[in-house]
Amino acid sequence: MPVPDTRQAAPGDVSIRSGRSSRSWRRIFCLAAVAVTIASPFVWTPSATSQTKGAMHGPLDAARSFKYLTEICDIGGRVSGSPGMEKQQKLITDHFSKFNCEIKLQPFDAPHPLNGQPVRMNNIIISWHPKAAERVMLCAHYDTRPYPDRETNPSARRQLFVGANDGASGVALFMELAHHLEKIKPAFGVDFVLFDGEELVFSPQDRYFLGSEHFARRYRDEPPKYRYRYGVLVDMIADKQLTIYYEKNSMDYAPDLAKSIWGTAQRLRVKEFIATTRHEIQDDHLALNDVAGIPTIDIIDFDYPHWHTRKDIPANCSGESIAKVGHVLLEWLKEVP
Repeated sequence: MPVPDTRQAAPGDVSIRSGRSSRSWRRIFCLAAVAVTIASPFVWTPSATSQTKGAMHGPLDAARSFKYLTEICDIGGRVSGSPGMEKQQKLITDHFSKFNCEIKLQPFDAPHPLNGQPVRMNNIIISWHPKAAERVMLCAHYDTRPYPDRETNPSARRQLFVGANDGASGVALFMELAHHLEKIKPAFGVDFVLFDGEELVFSPQDRYFLGSEHFARRYRDEPPKYRYRYGVLVDMIADKQLTIYYEKNSMDYAPDLAKSIWGTAQRLRVKEFIATTRHEIQDDHLALNDVAGIPTIDIIDFDYPHWHTRKDIPANCSGESIAKVGHVLLEWLKEVP
């Protein structure tokens, strides 16, 4: 994936809701991107998905995690600046407004790769224990790419990309974790950060990681009153055959952080965390390390066979996998070094 160039500076954060406020959703989108979600009978009908087992993993509910995943995918494509993304933002803010947390939007504009017109994007920041000056960030991207570019049949590369694992799995994880953050006393304040514009990509030369780079520049150039001790990026964590190895860039930037999380997984006997370095991946964690100076690692299963294809659908994902990753992170938050 190419390294993104510098993009347009953005306006300030927009507070949406705090705690269990009944304040109504405010529409903030001024543009929709070019329509890209062409219906495809090959793959998936909303809500016609396989069911995960009704298992719990630690305190996390695998069936509920899978339900959140399917609700997100029922929207269809969630490309940055599109009506689908707007629906997803409402789903997310409505969900987290039920809990004792603060929700903010971090808006910014970026040029559309096809026509250069500005696309309004929004990072979402969900803060638990917001007054804490020392914080930990759990983050993921929540947009989907426009098309399934890795389809072997060229005619299928302009059809609907659902992005169940690559896009929805991190959001579903945070939606499930919301049920548990009020019940624990983490060592630090915790922010869930959802990045927009991770892959508004139509061709190989287009820029990735727009949301994380904007977030990192804002953190560097307009330092907040708090400090992030660590960052943990999650990406593609719902594979039925989950295998999460140390990622090479993560081990270069923050090896102690990675070892502490994998150590928690070992203690919990979550065997899907494998303490061997395997892949070197360009992802949202690079900007957080390089630009913002936040030690950040990537928890990612890059052996997912349906990556960037029409088969990245809920039926090929597992709520148990989401719950296992959540169990590890929830326990790790209680004892952050």
